[in-house]
Amino acid sequence: MGSFREEMLILISTPIYLIVIGLEIILSHLQKQRAYTLKDTITNFFLMIFNGAIDLMFRGVYVWVLTYFWQHQVITWQAGVAYWVILLLAEDFMYYWLHRADHFCRFFWAVHVTHHSSNHFNFTVGFRSSVFEPLYRFVFFIPIAWLGFNPIDIAFMYSVTQIWGILVHTDKIGRMGWLEYLFVTPSHHRVHHASNPKYLDKNLGMFLIVWDKMFGTFQAEDDQYQPIRYGLTKDLEDQSMVNTIFHEWRAIWQDVSRSELNWTDKAGYLFRPPGWSHDGSRQTSEELRRMEAKKTAKPS
Repeated sequence: MGSFREEMLILISTPIYLIVIGLEIILSHLQKQRAYTLKDTITNFFLMIFNGAIDLMFRGVYVWVLTYFWQHQVITWQAGVAYWVILLLAEDFMYYWLHRADHFCRFFWAVHVTHHSSNHFNFTVGFRSSVFEPLYRFVFFIPIAWLGFNPIDIAFMYSVTQIWGILVHTDKIGRMGWLEYLFVTPSHHRVHHASNPKYLDKNLGMFLIVWDKMFGTFQAEDDQYQPIRYGLTKDLEDQSMVNTIFHEWRAIWQDVSRSELNWTDKAGYLFRPPGWSHDGSRQTSEELRRMEAKKTAKPS
């Protein structure tokens, strides 16, 4: 049953992806915008394939783990609308914390950084996957299984919300009225992919924006602020596939292998937020925001 649902989801979503990507390419051409490049688009799809391959190879492990907790569930649910609505809320809530860990712990950022390394923002960037995320993503869904939700249903709900998560990767759709208050929209996700200090590590939700508003990571797109710059705070000079996937791991190794550092500082380079440094020579997103605020503050 679970496999059938996933196959139907693929059959429904694939033509939608092809249509919206085609329309975005045509619209970009008519507007004389260079929204797509061949190399970037190929990279996006290869990263998706690598991610999918790892997910497929590791699926037996994480399904076994989730099934174990499901079999020891603390709540028993009856099939119905309430089951699926609560599962949607629970899955999206736990995804928020997964995504937050990806941004605020350098170890996880080293995996997730691939998704943010494109200087473009179009529908295919939604496929630019965090290659090794399937190796730990399931850990965040353990509480959902333990609360009585079938692992097959959890995986299905993740796939459903991921469709929405892919379709918000565009700069061709403006504000969406009242939807902006509840759901993650293209406007919200443009902020998320921006490297401007004000926008760093903001809007971490996949489907609902309410988690960001509840936990202090929401930032609306500001028309009075500087234009959005997509990508990383420091662009990759080497954009080969290997460097795109492993560059942050290489940088982490260079930091933790420094002989003059104590073990506390070494751990800091691995588990503290990206940009943290033991001597203040680099800046985290919060530090970059404070620096920008000081520069733009009007003298009293």
